[in-house]
Amino acid sequence: MDFGLKGKRALVCASSKGLGRGCAEALAGEGVNLVINARTKADVEKTAQDIRDTHGVEVVAVAADVTTEEGRAALLEACGEIDILVNNAGGPPPGVWTDWDREDFIKALDANMLTPIALIKALVPGMMDRGWGRVVNITSRSVKSPLSALGLSNSARAGLTGYVAGTSRQIADKGVTMNNLLPGSHSTDRIDSLDANNAKSWGVSVEEAAARRKAGNPMKRDGTAEEFGAACAFLCSQQAAFMTGQNILLDGGEFNSTL
Repeated sequence: MDFGLKGKRALVCASSKGLGRGCAEALAGEGVNLVINARTKADVEKTAQDIRDTHGVEVVAVAADVTTEEGRAALLEACGEIDILVNNAGGPPPGVWTDWDREDFIKALDANMLTPIALIKALVPGMMDRGWGRVVNITSRSVKSPLSALGLSNSARAGLTGYVAGTSRQIADKGVTMNNLLPGSHSTDRIDSLDANNAKSWGVSVEEAAARRKAGNPMKRDGTAEEFGAACAFLCSQQAAFMTGQNILLDGGEFNSTL
């Protein structure tokens, strides 16, 4: 199936590895030129070269922390006209509710709510002027089913979800869609850190903690970055042009709900 994306230009945030890289790779496979970023220069430049070599697309690599004003400014300066925005940033650390004070919540909001909103405000007006655009926000299944250890993430990502629900309907008539992808457990550094945290809390090995977690999933496994990236590419496609304001779960069926 041709997704109709060849020659488009995408900004994929936090994309040197993990789910962000999965999205970047999938879009590059559809002929999309990329701007990618990560905080570590060596990591983002290596990923950029790997994608160029594999897919033959243009890739601009920007070493910057997207959660800071300086990082976003550097990223936007490198962007030019962007057709597709994939918002992504690492989640705040796990813990329990008594651990977190106001400053912890401010950091979480800056990274997982206010940063995506700032990039949306910077890039979506141009998409609207050109009559075509896609925004995909990587959030979390915790938006639908809160995880007690991820209270900071639950809060910040829920705030972004509310913003997207209203904003997506205000830009849809200009040919711009905005949707959220809600990952469950995927094989990434993030899930490794959560397994390590659980292992410490439960007094078991990391391997045992991971096995217990996977046992609760109907598929008995974690998702892959490639699977996640394919879903992102579909949301950006011409075929998904009538889908906006949606929250799409990719969790192997772990969230149990009729609707």
